[in-house]
Amino acid sequence: MWLTLIGLVVPLGLDTFAIAAALGMAGMSERDRTRVSLIFTAFEVGMPLIGVFAGNLAGRAVGNTADYLAIAILIGLGIFMLRPQADDEEKRLGLLARTRGLAVLGLGVSISIDELAIGFTIGLLHFPVLLILVLIGIQTFVVTQVGIRLGARIGERLREGAERIAGAVLIALGLVLLGGRFVH
Repeated sequence: MWLTLIGLVVPLGLDTFAIAAALGMAGMSERDRTRVSLIFTAFEVGMPLIGVFAGNLAGRAVGNTADYLAIAILIGLGIFMLRPQADDEEKRLGLLARTRGLAVLGLGVSISIDELAIGFTIGLLHFPVLLILVLIGIQTFVVTQVGIRLGARIGERLREGAERIAGAVLIALGLVLLGGRFVH
């Protein structure tokens, strides 16, 4: 179970690191680094809760196929994370670094869609929600701080590589879970 939990949480950290590094490349004050880290953490812990609720409802609706639906979502999310990022991601990140109020809510939601999908998967598979949320929260705050601080020192290629590694890990986890279903 611990390897599965790590497989769910670590890719989210790689993706968060990549986004934070992009923000760090633009340069941020200490206050803004803390603010962005708290915003990321709030959204990346909150979105899985919504996903868990939706996953539990969907799990009841689809019954025995819930495990396969969760696996398909993990693999789909991994494939989504492997795709090349659009240029407007940089614009979105620049806005996040400078915005306050309601604009932050929209941007926060846009950076945490993968956590929504993970939450949905957690709900379908009935994993320990509180433990995963605590792990995501701690990891998000730490990797956001590290990503922002290192952002000015790393290149775009490394940032994109972290996103692709995260996608590959999610695909691998989905395939391992799928293989486990055939063994049982």
